Amino acid sequence: MLHRQRVKQLLVRLPLATAAVLGSVHAFRLLVLPGIQSVFQPGDAVTSLVRRVGILLSAVLAYWAYARLVEKRSVRELRPAPLAIVAGGVSGAVLILSSMLLLFAIGAYEVVAYRGVQPGLAGVAGLIFIAAMLEEVVFRGILFRLLENACGTIAALWLQSIVFALLHIGNVEGRADTQELVTTVLSGVLLGALWTAVFVCSRNLWVTAANHAAWNFTIILAGLPLSGLDDWRSQAPFASEYRGPAWLTGGVFGPEDSVLTIVLVAAGVAATLYWAKAKNCTVRIGGEHMPAATSTSRP
Repeated sequence: MLHRQRVKQLLVRLPLATAAVLGSVHAFRLLVLPGIQSVFQPGDAVTSLVRRVGILLSAVLAYWAYARLVEKRSVRELRPAPLAIVAGGVSGAVLILSSMLLLFAIGAYEVVAYRGVQPGLAGVAGLIFIAAMLEEVVFRGILFRLLENACGTIAALWLQSIVFALLHIGNVEGRADTQELVTTVLSGVLLGALWTAVFVCSRNLWVTAANHAAWNFTIILAGLPLSGLDDWRSQAPFASEYRGPAWLTGGVFGPEDSVLTIVLVAAGVAATLYWAKAKNCTVRIGGEHMPAATSTSRP
């Protein structure tokens, strides 16, 4: 049964937190950035850098301010954790790389050209991290955390993951058949669950963003579509093509929709949630910690 007071908090705080973060980002883009351009007249490269850094800082600071002023708590999920961030990034890259290497090995993918390191690749990496962090703030920091407070970890994880998946359908709208759309939703739900499980274990948005960004950037490096987007394939060191059916290759959405990736991600979600429960990182409705699977001690 849902905790009524916490549901009321959810209905108030969810739109408030979302408006704070998105409003801050839009205010920077539409007001602050044009002001900086007018006063300092930076070149295109500097403007691009200022835009990206400004958007990231605007979102993070707005989230921090919301948590401090509205929820009146310390914002532990934004604390620096260098070793955990590196571990999060490495684990994200290794998981998707494992799937892609198997697909290359069986001939479902084929490298058709090697371009070398492209000049714009560093900029793409920065953009990928900023996009990942923005998604983590919105989906894990705001949506999941507030849902978790109202209905517990497991229910919140799957509810948030469904929203995450549905909002990514637009990437392939008009280019995917029914089977590919269903697969995209399934893949999106599992990926949303994976990154939420990483957040549950780490309780750190930087760690989750590192895992998310490393996953995405690894796909880009291979020269394959990322979540239905082909925008950065020309910047990849490798040019790759499909040599198999959509259910195996992932079709228009890319490696994330491959049946092989879906199986690996499902296993990753199960393992991470088991670990989270064993470490007593999950909570019941009302904010109480669930009993650990192997120990009654608190982390």
